[in-house]
Amino acid sequence: MKSPLISVIIVNWNGKEYLPVCLDSLLEQSCTDFETIVVDNGSHDGSLELLHNSYPWVRVVSLPVNTGFAGGNNAGLAVSSGKYIVTLNNDTRVDSSWLAELIAPAEAEHQVGMVASRICAFDAPDQIDSLGVTICPDGMSRGSRRLASYSALSLAKTEEILIPSACAALYRREMLDETGFFDDDFFAYCEDTDLGLRGRLAGWSAVLARDAIVYHRYSRSGGVFSPLKLYLVERNHFWVALKSFPAVMLLSLPFWTMVRYLVQARLVVGARGAGAQFRNASSAELIKALVRGVGDALKSLPQLIRKRRMVKATRRLSPGEMRMLLKKFSLSFSELLDAG
Repeated sequence: MKSPLISVIIVNWNGKEYLPVCLDSLLEQSCTDFETIVVDNGSHDGSLELLHNSYPWVRVVSLPVNTGFAGGNNAGLAVSSGKYIVTLNNDTRVDSSWLAELIAPAEAEHQVGMVASRICAFDAPDQIDSLGVTICPDGMSRGSRRLASYSALSLAKTEEILIPSACAALYRREMLDETGFFDDDFFAYCEDTDLGLRGRLAGWSAVLARDAIVYHRYSRSGGVFSPLKLYLVERNHFWVALKSFPAVMLLSLPFWTMVRYLVQARLVVGARGAGAQFRNASSAELIKALVRGVGDALKSLPQLIRKRRMVKATRRLSPGEMRMLLKKFSLSFSELLDAG
């Protein structure tokens, strides 16, 4: 049996209410050479029954427990056979030409290892959710041009980016064979930044496919600002930096971390951006989550040193080239936090 060109992997955890819109939009694709794999992370909301009864064409991987976005995608990769691996959040709807537009840059240029979608807000199609990902000097990252109006931008059909958001991204299997897929330890959040930087370090390029359009309900699964999300982001962004940043940048990591905390404190006092969300939530729980995230990142240093050596084994970019790349697609802390 001929393998499909594309394997679309959707990780689901109690997302029964979102799956029909997402899967029905995949049925409308102009490119039909793909398989759809839904990895269910131990849902108890009837997701499996819905999939078996209404979507028999979907390959279902049922896991007994929630392994997170990272573990779920890895389970999907294990049963996939496509030349390209496409990750897609379950709380999305895709344009009918999405897959055709997404694979075009990768088919045109072998060195393209990753392709980002134009991700827009589900209920506000002109509002950008992500046009790839940009990064701060401490490893924090965010969707590029988030909250901007697409109609006010002037974008080429294909543009270089740092890395894609795994909400809706294409990865060349050949790249994944070299770099590995998601790091299971991340569970959720920043795992796509980690994967993307490993891909860039290995010499693969990343581009935005402007007309590969996806509509996304932002943070419906993890919450816009929950203690769990804050803990995972705080821990995982340190892991991103410690695995892939040039050594000279790691020396300044404590400085940039303190700068971010000062910016965060200013926004909390002024009740702006992420600071407003912080004040509206349980501040004590959020502070505990932040401290725990930092502590767990520090505890894992021996393991991260081993992982860093593994990343270095596939590196083709020099430390200087990587620094220039990170600088080219840098994000200020004010931009990171004001966007919420």
